[in-house]
Amino acid sequence: MAENICDLKLPLSSKESEKLKLGQIVTVSGMIFTGRSRFHIRVVEENILPPIDFEKINCFFHVGPVMQQTDTGWEIVSIEPTSSIRFERYSGQVIKKLNLRTVIGKTTMGSETSSALAAVQGVHLSKIGICGNQLAKQVKKVHTVYFLNELGKTEATWVFEVEKFGPFFVDMDAHGRNYFEELNKDVRKNLPGLYKKLGISPDYAYTHVNAGQEG
Repeated sequence: MAENICDLKLPLSSKESEKLKLGQIVTVSGMIFTGRSRFHIRVVEENILPPIDFEKINCFFHVGPVMQQTDTGWEIVSIEPTSSIRFERYSGQVIKKLNLRTVIGKTTMGSETSSALAAVQGVHLSKIGICGNQLAKQVKKVHTVYFLNELGKTEATWVFEVEKFGPFFVDMDAHGRNYFEELNKDVRKNLPGLYKKLGISPDYAYTHVNAGQEG
């Protein structure tokens, strides 16, 4: 399987991003930066950005890394990606404003992000089969950190240099397609035939659970 994994060189060019197919397994090598909720809010609502050259570092990693300071500098304990859908409210604006071509996280995102990625010819990569402790070992160097005193280690913006970082898979491509949306369409299309094969009534209804609601 390793032979089939494509290692993307960062910063990713539009020529390369346009070639990537939904479901394709990839790693990334180069410079990335991190951010979570506060990054998105500050960029959109307060126009506060870290002093990063986003033409050279345009890979955004949705993560709140677990960091520890040692005598020789910062070390990564774990960098488990966080769920990207949490940032859907702001993500499209951030992607367009910073012209981001690569976004990495866990799960997929929504229509605003999909449209923004298509506009800048960018992709969203989702975690697959690897934990944050393993990803930490693929970071070659912790270059710098911004807003550490203001936001703390988790919400601060870290700049990492990575090598064959991943694997991830392409769940949103540079043409506005979404792997999970298309998968769900196929499921809905095939479900009636599966119900018939298994003898399940077409009007069968699943129990609806309202999480967190009483009564």
